[in-house]
Amino acid sequence: MTEERQQAPRCRGSEKAPSGLAGAYAQAIGEVFTESIWPTRCAICDRPGEVLCQSCRRNLPYIDHWNACQRCGAPFGKVVCSECNPVSLRAHGDDSLPFSECSCVSVFNSQSAAIITTYKDQGERRLVVPIADMLAQLMYPARAKGTAQLQGLALSFIPASLVAYRRRGFDHAQLLAETLAEKLGLACVPLFKRPKGKDQRRLSRWERLDNMGEGFQCLALAAMPREVLLIDDVYTTGSTLISASKALAQAGVESIRCATFARVF
Repeated sequence: MTEERQQAPRCRGSEKAPSGLAGAYAQAIGEVFTESIWPTRCAICDRPGEVLCQSCRRNLPYIDHWNACQRCGAPFGKVVCSECNPVSLRAHGDDSLPFSECSCVSVFNSQSAAIITTYKDQGERRLVVPIADMLAQLMYPARAKGTAQLQGLALSFIPASLVAYRRRGFDHAQLLAETLAEKLGLACVPLFKRPKGKDQRRLSRWERLDNMGEGFQCLALAAMPREVLLIDDVYTTGSTLISASKALAQAGVESIRCATFARVF
């Protein structure tokens, strides 16, 4: 990324639009001026025009659902999964996964990492739209609003820690879940208290497991949803989704599915 791009202001589309004709003109002029100084650039190739250009979007390392593990979403794990088999799970202190399935859009590499970093840490919130679009395609045939397979399903998310929330100024997973829920015509329900653990990105596999040792705590709701689709940005070791899913199961959620944008493999 260029130095100019790193210094460019983000989230220009998130401000409330001025009311009235004069306000609309002022907003349009402001957008033209801003684009002339800090043009919108692709998160991957840095070309001006879109936050994620069509070429880069087409060339992402998409995971083939039909070859992926149906339980944890690992690529090429359809027959025998190297990530969620009993031996691997026992090494992490688990006998089985607490969620029924997990689907992931893309393998985590330099391209998908650029999207996540630009969205989360550089504050380019407009990336939530293409990310949510790609996640919506993971809903198998149940993609249209009101489809029977999705009725009664509530979307929730892995909340950012309080430290991360204050640093970024927004909860990236919450915004993603809300945008996806709107696309699918579903409810997005916050179910967890903000975790107190450290930022996991610089932790090793074992440190991640220790970091999730205290687990997640569910909010005190009058009634928990029966079915939950849990959204997060990246599946790394699975420790976060496993811990959160265990908390949901203990709180009475009967069916738990997960979906993430990227999958470390």
